[in-house]
Amino acid sequence: MLIGVASIQFGAALAATLFSQAGPAGTALLRLAFAALILLAIARPSVRAHPPARLRLAALLGVVLAAMNLSFYEALARIPLGAAVTIEFIGPLGVAVASSRRALDLLWVALAATGIALLSGGLHGAHSVAGLALAALAGCFWAAYILINSRAAAAFSGASGLALSMTVGASVVLGPGLAGAGLNLFDPKLLILGIAVALLGSVIPYSLETEALRRLRAGVFSVLMSLEPAVAALAGWIVLGQRLSAAQAVAIALVVIASAGASRAGGAPPVEV
Repeated sequence: MLIGVASIQFGAALAATLFSQAGPAGTALLRLAFAALILLAIARPSVRAHPPARLRLAALLGVVLAAMNLSFYEALARIPLGAAVTIEFIGPLGVAVASSRRALDLLWVALAATGIALLSGGLHGAHSVAGLALAALAGCFWAAYILINSRAAAAFSGASGLALSMTVGASVVLGPGLAGAGLNLFDPKLLILGIAVALLGSVIPYSLETEALRRLRAGVFSVLMSLEPAVAALAGWIVLGQRLSAAQAVAIALVVIASAGASRAGGAPPVEV
């Protein structure tokens, strides 16, 4: 589980290094397209084997995946990785709180709100405002992904549904991705890095977290997943040289604590892809 968390966040940091060549949309296209190709090769799903209603569910999940990845990368182009993931985490945090009915959840909401307020106050300028808004939008799509994926996981066996959804997601970002990357999209070095982003950001963490769910209690899984904002800040510092102020570090810590507390009550959210 810890390797999966590290993989997805260092994959996001690697993706940010591609923005100068491919742009956020082009990078999202590379991640989704290569992840789709890898998952299609592994799962080999049959479209004819599924009824139309199930295929529509996979398509809806693919649209949400595309929107979540694109809005997150657009946020990452404007604000540090740790901040982007922390703001985005309002999605699974909101789902966890909504699925619980304990009065203690008000404490987690208050802690998360305080952390987000601290983090927002430490980022200045119109560029940061847009980044915060895009990260919050990515969080909303993450919440939608959790709710839709809970149905898709029950409807499909193995990774077949995810493979179909990834294919739809790649098709959705095809236009913006080609426009953002242009001819750079055919640079062999960029393609190799795109494969690495797909592996680190989707294929490896998805596989590891699925195995972890078979071995860990839901509460333990949720607490470990709640470490993602902190690991994102570490990845941003190591890979991108993004340093945090003391206030920003405290803000991320508050959101991690709130997410861990709320997730233990609400159960483990599905993995992020």
